[in-house]
Amino acid sequence: MNNKTKTQKMAIFSGREIRRVWDGEKEKWYFSVVDIVGVLTDSADKRKYWNKLAQRLRDEGSEVVTKCHQLKFLAKDGKYYLSDAADTETIFRIIQSIPSPKAEPFKQWLARVGYERVEEIEDPEKGIQRSLATYLKKGYSKDWVDLRLKSIEIRKDLTDEWSERGVNKSNEFAILTDDITFAWAGIKIKEYKKIKNLKSENLRDNMTNLELVLNMLAEVSTTEISKTEKPDTFMKNRVVAKKGGGVAGKARKELEKQTGKSIISGNKFLSDKK
Repeated sequence: MNNKTKTQKMAIFSGREIRRVWDGEKEKWYFSVVDIVGVLTDSADKRKYWNKLAQRLRDEGSEVVTKCHQLKFLAKDGKYYLSDAADTETIFRIIQSIPSPKAEPFKQWLARVGYERVEEIEDPEKGIQRSLATYLKKGYSKDWVDLRLKSIEIRKDLTDEWSERGVNKSNEFAILTDDITFAWAGIKIKEYKKIKNLKSENLRDNMTNLELVLNMLAEVSTTEISKTEKPDTFMKNRVVAKKGGGVAGKARKELEKQTGKSIISGNKFLSDKK
């Protein structure tokens, strides 16, 4: 599974997050086995529970464990680690080995979300509507959600442009994103999240309207400059990223000069509205 065909996304079951990866070549989802075990068992150590279950299945001669793949999932510390992942069919077989009252509703949930991506490819509007509903349920305003969804579109255009320019590794995407952020905000992402007191939460989901708008300006500027300059090395892409971020950086400084206050703050959008 290469980076161009791999998409990470969270799914929610009963308020619990389940990490999943979309394989564009095979056109199927691969779910984090550990996350699913945690949801079904409420185990204090879901990884240990899965290790014991996997060993029992091996001892019984089951081929289920061999059908699991090692994929990199985003952890709470912001880094990616290898962990067992399985497609929908294999997950169904694993569920049968876990005594849980949540098993049946989880099967129904899994059957539904397992086909979401296929539906979204055929009709992108469905993906947009699902994202909209998720944000609204969390308490975001309709205006903010519209802005956030636009930022997702802009971000995708940027990552597609980077891929065209030979940027394919996740750490390279992270470095370029950090370059853009530092150029427009004057701080790197790690410090930005620290200011907002974030741990595993998504930074953009906690941006105010102004922060989100400036971040969008930085990314769309980077995309347009890249299309013009056509950087053919990673270092040249970094130069372009700093230029794009700099466009929004100038706007931020001018606005701060006119208003007399900093755009970057510890405020979180949802907490400000409660």
